[in-house]
Amino acid sequence: MSLAMSDEERQAFLAGVHVGVISIERRDGPPLTVPIWYAYEPGGLVSVITGADSVKGKLLTAARRFSLCAQTEEPPFYKYVSVEGPIVDVAPADVEADQRPMAHRYFGAELGDLYVASSNDHESLKFSMRPGRWWTVDYSKLA
Repeated sequence: MSLAMSDEERQAFLAGVHVGVISIERRDGPPLTVPIWYAYEPGGLVSVITGADSVKGKLLTAARRFSLCAQTEEPPFYKYVSVEGPIVDVAPADVEADQRPMAHRYFGAELGDLYVASSNDHESLKFSMRPGRWWTVDYSKLA
């Protein structure tokens, strides 16, 4: 029995609210691998927002690709989706179109608005990746 998710299952899972773990290659050492918020709608691009001058921002600009893993940790039905691909768009992150919806996704409206108000002091970029490769596991398929 395969534990892999179908195309519909993996896209629905990735579209759910999970803190992702992004991995970005770098020339001078192992990949940077850190937690990150992300946005995804089935069939679309995976988007992340980070400071233009941050380590993530600089590495994403140089690498032009990234990997992202989202998971659940509840036993016994652990699941994950890992996706990688090229960055196909980089744009300044717009507060209303990008940052506020992302903050609401993870914090809800009230805390999300507080977060946005407290973090608007630096230039952020939105990096959008086209998923090229997918890896998935869904242990609930054992039940």
